[in-house]
Amino acid sequence: MKNINFEKNIKLSNYTTIKVGGLAEYFSIPFNANDFIKLIKWSHLNKQECQIIGAGSNLLINNIFLKGLTICTKKMKTININSLSGIVEAEAGVMLPTMSNMLAKNGLQGGEWTVGIPGTVGGAIYMNASSGNLSLAKNLLSVKVINIKTLEIFDIPKKDINFQYRFSPFQQNNLIIISAKMFFEPQGNVKELLETTRKNLKSKTETQPYNLPSFGSIFKNPTNNYAGKLIEELGLKGLKIGGAEVSTMHANFIVNSSTANSQDILDLITVIQQKVLQKKGIFLQPEVRMIGFDYS
Repeated sequence: MKNINFEKNIKLSNYTTIKVGGLAEYFSIPFNANDFIKLIKWSHLNKQECQIIGAGSNLLINNIFLKGLTICTKKMKTININSLSGIVEAEAGVMLPTMSNMLAKNGLQGGEWTVGIPGTVGGAIYMNASSGNLSLAKNLLSVKVINIKTLEIFDIPKKDINFQYRFSPFQQNNLIIISAKMFFEPQGNVKELLETTRKNLKSKTETQPYNLPSFGSIFKNPTNNYAGKLIEELGLKGLKIGGAEVSTMHANFIVNSSTANSQDILDLITVIQQKVLQKKGIFLQPEVRMIGFDYS
């Protein structure tokens, strides 16, 4: 195939928010959906494993040589907003804070909460990102995908996607998200929406460790409980393994305080799980996506 651009042996630690990750055998950052599709077709035709990463948040990549092609979507930034109809079409790499501010400026309501999530539209759909009872799935109309096995490209209406807490079927099927169509309530008060968006960001930055490399939340909240509360009650804030540390600001965050590697972080996740299970009888499920650990 012509015009396939990728680099070799790229450090993935430069593309994750926790600044950890091994080497990608092949690596590419497409600028649009067409280039993205070409890369996926190339990986299929050349029988290469294909990993997709977005902003690299909520992602732990093992410190290994990761075979195959890793595609980073963060430059797929095309977004079209219709302020009259409330219809928004966004490529997978559009950053949620960028979209949140654009929605507010166009008087569209319902995306103010996403301003504090350092992820992409594709990642948010894949992980079913949420805050309280708000999630992007509620605004979703359809998702454009490519089947990595058959290379068929098609749209899936929201009614055919079984979203659950911090879960979407895209975590288990062969479909890769290209873009999404969403609806946000139009004709809102722009000034009020911008102020709410600003306050939401301020609240996030004051309660979460944005000044250090981290994932975002490590664990899913158990039913009728909060992972951060359980971890804090056991006095685990500040617990360190190597360069990985439980944040002293928010217990459901692990930060890379210095030179953490993937094993430090995985070991710390395991220790937290064991302690909470022993003392509270609750097994904390990670919400962090892990890549490359099957090979270790």
